Formats: sequence, structure tokens, C-alpha cells
Amino acid sequence: MAAAGGIVYPQDDPWGKMPTDAAHARYLLTQGVNPWLVTLSVMLPTFMEVLDTAIASVALPYIAGSLSASNSEATWVLTSYLVANAVILPASNWFARRFGRKRFLLTCVVIFTLASFFCGAAPTLGVILLARVLQGAGGGALQPLSQAILLESFPIEKRSMSMAAYGLGIVVAPVIGPTLGGWLTDTFSWRYAFYINIPVGLLAVLMISRFVHDPPYIKHAKVGAFDNIGFGLLAVWTGCLQIVLDKGQEDDWFGAVWLRWAVAVLVVSLLLWIWHSWTHRDGLLDLHVLRDRNFRTGCILIAMLGMCIYITIAILPLYYQEILGYTAFTAGLVVGPRGIGSFIGSPLIGVLGTHFDNRKLMTMGFIGFGICSLIFGTINLDIGPYTLLLPITLTGFALSFVFVPMATLMMVTIPNKEMGNATGLSNMLRNIGGSVGISMATTALVRRAALHQNEIGAHLAPSSMVLQQKVALATGYLGRQLGPQAARPGSLGMIYGLMQQQSALLAYIDIFRWTALLAFLCAAATWMFKKPPRHAAPPPGMH
Repeated sequence: MAAAGGIVYPQDDPWGKMPTDAAHARYLLTQGVNPWLVTLSVMLPTFMEVLDTAIASVALPYIAGSLSASNSEATWVLTSYLVANAVILPASNWFARRFGRKRFLLTCVVIFTLASFFCGAAPTLGVILLARVLQGAGGGALQPLSQAILLESFPIEKRSMSMAAYGLGIVVAPVIGPTLGGWLTDTFSWRYAFYINIPVGLLAVLMISRFVHDPPYIKHAKVGAFDNIGFGLLAVWTGCLQIVLDKGQEDDWFGAVWLRWAVAVLVVSLLLWIWHSWTHRDGLLDLHVLRDRNFRTGCILIAMLGMCIYITIAILPLYYQEILGYTAFTAGLVVGPRGIGSFIGSPLIGVLGTHFDNRKLMTMGFIGFGICSLIFGTINLDIGPYTLLLPITLTGFALSFVFVPMATLMMVTIPNKEMGNATGLSNMLRNIGGSVGISMATTALVRRAALHQNEIGAHLAPSSMVLQQKVALATGYLGRQLGPQAARPGSLGMIYGLMQQQSALLAYIDIFRWTALLAFLCAAATWMFKKPPRHAAPPPGMH
């Protein structure tokens, strides 16, 4: 043992000699554990949580078929998770300080792992949605907790290395997620896309128990009373939002009386939550942070960004499977390169961000994403698995030019004491934006497909010579296969199936073009940000 300045330091600490109180605090946090073991421990649950979203997206058609649900109902598996996740995010800091960060992290991992089992074992759509809500509640705090632990486990000069490792895990998960989910779904069952979380969760629990420790300020923190009113109002309006988004299309939106009442409760509880959060400085969220122009602009943009991202995550695999007939594994391989684009773009934006105006970089990112979405809008029934390889890869590359500059611009004028409050609000809005985007896209798929079917059907009158020729050709072909009696009904059914396929294709094209328009609006809105100081570094709390 060696003493310096009245503080006793162990000689065998992983950092060498520690001449400052900050270094001693880090030793108390790591308890002599190699910080890279801490990194691996907290990366496991974060990787699991990000991987789960990517895996579930390619399994949606199989979930729908297995549980006797439509594709629009199957997307509730994504939206229910996002909304539950959004509810927990603002409260994660209070729970971590009240019960201890390590204990809260372990609890979240256990809840997420158990919920994954119930997702895989779910016999009905209702059960899997309930399990996904629990999974979202458990997963909501995994990323912010992991980031906080990593940042405190490394000295300032090594934080970039820890964040690079963290970012690598976040990027790798979307790369292998669709492919792994597709392989598990095709080889075993969609249920194994959730069961895969169980061994990862168990390993994470063991490693966190062994290698992660709470810092002294967490152990001795004085925590105020929990904001029951704020949390209750937040749960009510987000819950009503979830119900409206999930059941709106099924019950003809405002044509249903009960849905109008749900919207009324949503609006009232949202307004009460805003009033409560604005007037109570010690509430769950302090909305006074929205007075900052850059942060206010960033909140709007991050909600719109969430819509863009989750629309493509949910819709593109559906297109390949439902329209082109790809297996889940093949669809996963096709959409996987998005993560490769992010992997390439992330280190590049780290260099460019110190030399160029972040608003210009964000504009480039949104325009690139919009152009890729327009290319998606040129699809037809003859495209192959490599046709959209480049735009899918460029989508991930473009998004890397959005995330880091947006985090920098949003948080550069936020004081450190407000950082946790601001990141909780921004991440909540991103998830809610994603949930709204998925619901809008699935509604548009159903309604635009019906509209296009009516338009196409208007040109297929029984007296049409073209239709009669096609029916005659199909009847002659099917007559050799099915016999003369079944040939004509079969030919009409074949033509009707082609009409449905073309109608659905046009609906997908509409959605991709609308997504492109939304991205271009975001590109214009980036100039609402104030010009940031030169060399502004991204804050640690964003993910």
C-alpha cells in the first residue's frame, strides 16, 4: 500500500499509480477489475437489446402466421416494445440512484431475459404483446446504464476507446441481427429469435455480478421521493398512444366510439403531464430544458428521425418476404448491409465532425437517406437480392452522419447537471417517433393497397379485350394442369392474385417516397440549429 495526500492507494490497481482523488474513485468503482472486463460485462446486455430489435423485424410474417394475426397486427410486436421502452427511459436515473446502479442493471437484465422466454413461448398474440411490454420495460435502461458505467470506469484520456468499443457493439448488432434472426426462424422457429436472448442474458448476469460495482456517490446518494404523478401520467398517455396506434387501423380509427374516448384520454393526460413536468422542477422530467433552442430543435428532429428509421426497419424486410417471397434468412441477408454502412461511416464522422459544421454533415446525412428512400421507391417485381445492396448500405452510412452531429448540436448548450434529464427526454421522443412511424406505415400499407386495387380493378372490366386475352391464355395453361372445369376459375384467381400483388407493390412504393419526403424535411430543419462552437465534442449521454 502507498499513501499520497492522506489517501491510501493499492499498488496493484489496473491503472498504475493513482495520484488524484478521481483515480481513487475509479478504483472504488472497478474494485481492481480490469476495465475491459467491465466493458464486456455491460456490452452484453446492450448488444442483446439492440440485437433483439433487429431480429424481430425479419420474423414478423412468421409471427403473424403462427399466431393467426395479420401483418399489421404483427407490427405491434415492435411498437409495444418501443412505447414501454420510452416509459422507463426517463425514470431510469432515479431507479439507478435509489436502488443502486448495479442492482438496477441486474434487475433489468433479468426482466429482459425472462420476458424473452415468454415472448418465445407465447401461444397467442395477446401474450406476446404483454411479454414485449415487459421486455421493453426491462430493456429501456440498459443502454444509458451501460454508457454511464463505461464512462466512469475509464479515465478521460481513455474514454474514446471505451466509447469506440461501445459503438462497435451497437453497430455490429444490426449487422448480424437480421441474418441471425432469419437463420433461426428458417432453421428452427421464430420463437428461437427470442430464446437466443436467454444464454446471453444469463452470461450478462454472471459477469455484471462479478465485475461491475457501484461508485461511492451512488451508494451514498440521497434520492428524493419518486414522482408518482408524473410517472403515472406518462404511463397513461403513452399507454393510450399504444392502444390507438395498434387498434386504430383495425377499428377504422375515429369511426370507433371507444377509440375517440381513448384519444380524449390521451390528449388530457398528455397535457396534464406537460403541465406537471413544467411546474415541478423535481419531477420525473424537467421540461424547462426545452427552452434551449438547439435542444428543442433536436427533440423535433429526433422524433422524425425515429419515424424514418423504424419505418425502413419494419417495412423493408416485409417487402422482401411478402411481395418477393424471400425466406426470413434471405431477407435478413439482404437488409443486413445497413449495419455495414454504419460501421464504415461511424469512424469517418468522428474525424469530419471536428473540421466541418455539424449542420452541414446532418444535412448530407438526411439528404443521403432521402435519396436512398427514393431509390427504394423505384422497386418492382423483377428486382434481385443485390439490386438494392448499394442503397441499403448507403442508408446506414447516411444515418451515421446524422446521429453524432445531432447529439452534439442538441447537447452542446445543455449544462452537465441537466444532461441526464435531456438525454432521457430525447431518447423517449425517438422511441415514440419510431412507434408512430411504424403504425403510420402499416396503416398506409393496408389503405393504399386497397386504393390501388380499386384503381387497377377499374381498368379490368369484363368487356376489356386485354383481360379476355389474358384469361384465355391462363385458361389454356391451367387446363393442361387442372382440367377444363377448374381452368377458368383458376385463371380468374391467378389474375386477381397478380392484381393484389401489384397493388401491394404500389403501396410499398408510396411509403418509401413519403419516407424520403420526411427525410428531406429533416434536412431543411437542421438549419434551425444555432451554429455550434468549433470542435464541440459529442456528449456522453446520447445513444
